[in-house]
Amino acid sequence: MKIKSQRDFWSGFLFVAVGLAFAWGSTEYSFGSSARPGPAYFPFGLGVLLALLGGMVLFKALTIETEDGEPIGSIAWRPLIIIVAAICLFGLMLPRLGLALTLPAVILLSSLAGDEFKLKDALLNSALLTFGSWLIFVWGLRLVIPVWPTVFGA
Repeated sequence: MKIKSQRDFWSGFLFVAVGLAFAWGSTEYSFGSSARPGPAYFPFGLGVLLALLGGMVLFKALTIETEDGEPIGSIAWRPLIIIVAAICLFGLMLPRLGLALTLPAVILLSSLAGDEFKLKDALLNSALLTFGSWLIFVWGLRLVIPVWPTVFGA
């Protein structure tokens, strides 16, 4: 069987692998029921959906002919390093500095990964996404997430 699109083949393969890993890993937890889902309910369902999506992309890569085989290009190291650093920064900053300071810092850092960085757009995104995250997670879902640095209290 010939791979007709290398990009689709490898992305589909990774989707299937990650989806199956999440579905398999979630079997260690309680599933619960549809009315009261347990901790395995969402990761299992999401893992299965991701694996199915990956299977569809794999099928496309093996059946639909492309002009040049869509070879995989070089790895974009700069955006990869910036996004991984932003994720690590989020994990380190959130418990100490709270949502109000962590999200703008992470959003500004991750916006540097793109080719078309504009400070005004990044600041607007930071403000809107921080407010939206507070609205959804803290106010709407009542999750216990620190909003302000621990120095300023609750």
